Amino acid sequence: MAPTPIQFLDGGLGTSLEDKYGIRFTGATPLWSSHLLLSDTATLESCQRDFANVPVDILLTATYQVSVEGFQRTRTDSFPDGVPRAEIPQFLDVAVSIVERARQPATKIALSLGPYGAVMAPSQEYSGQYDDEHNSVEKLFRWHADRISLFASVPRLGSRVDFLAFETVPRLDEILAIRKLTTVLASQSSDAAVAGPLGQTPYWISCVFPGASQSLPDGSSVSQVIRALLSLEHSDNPPWGIGINCTKIAELPHLVEAYEIGVRQLEEDGHIRSWPSLLLYPDGTNGEVYDTVTKTWRLPIGLKEATEECSWEQRLYDIVTKARSRGCWRSIVVGGCCKATHMDISRLRVQVLRDS
Repeated sequence: MAPTPIQFLDGGLGTSLEDKYGIRFTGATPLWSSHLLLSDTATLESCQRDFANVPVDILLTATYQVSVEGFQRTRTDSFPDGVPRAEIPQFLDVAVSIVERARQPATKIALSLGPYGAVMAPSQEYSGQYDDEHNSVEKLFRWHADRISLFASVPRLGSRVDFLAFETVPRLDEILAIRKLTTVLASQSSDAAVAGPLGQTPYWISCVFPGASQSLPDGSSVSQVIRALLSLEHSDNPPWGIGINCTKIAELPHLVEAYEIGVRQLEEDGHIRSWPSLLLYPDGTNGEVYDTVTKTWRLPIGLKEATEECSWEQRLYDIVTKARSRGCWRSIVVGGCCKATHMDISRLRVQVLRDS
């Protein structure tokens, strides 16, 4: 049997902009790294080129926080009253153009799409505590459909983007809303709220597990998550890949094993046709957690900075190696999320390729 292919993803864009380039995000920059699409495209391109030059196999666009709400709350000299909906697509085109210029010839592009919680103020992707207008499958489907429709007028987008990346999803109903959205996209629906050029684009859904309980922030178990992610009972258009991101690396070994148990159960029950790819891009932190109010990284009270015997890249390499040895995933994509730098990804790549 041929070994499971391994591909490399980039790291934490927003935190790299902060830590290397001195960018500061506040309540006045609700678009987070996407704010640089309006204010400083040169710095954004430089940061994304750092990751592209590793090189990585997949590069994410700076569109994670993109939403109508986020643009409306953004004030600049050109848009003192916020960016109106009709003006948004030009900045989405810029986001794709930046990674097209930054990437290596073989690099694939993934359109980064965060959960609804990422556009709330303060953000709620770690808690999953959504408002009443976004607390069901149907309501979240409509929000995601409206957000994806912003990309419909981006020129030639279907041929420029290789993946749709739905990231840091904290709720079961949101997973099901995304599954519904991708089904409608693939059906070439005439629904004006969903119409767009991305129906045949492979997609992945990656979830966040912020605690040590192996459950989503909404309390859903891994087995429930896997069923929502993959089961054909929800859609006959399953994702190309499923993943775990924005999660502490210490939680990954047990979560990966739980993912495999869940997929194997679906396989035995006849609810999947084949195994998907696995995406792992944990936080690059050393015990720090993100404070959504102060927008800073800090150690929890009473916790001293961890002193691990192994480096971040060694620990992630070990997790990937064990998953690869079990031979069940179609491929494994590995990278980093918040606080993971391009140097972290470079060291990870060197280690994996050296020992493969």
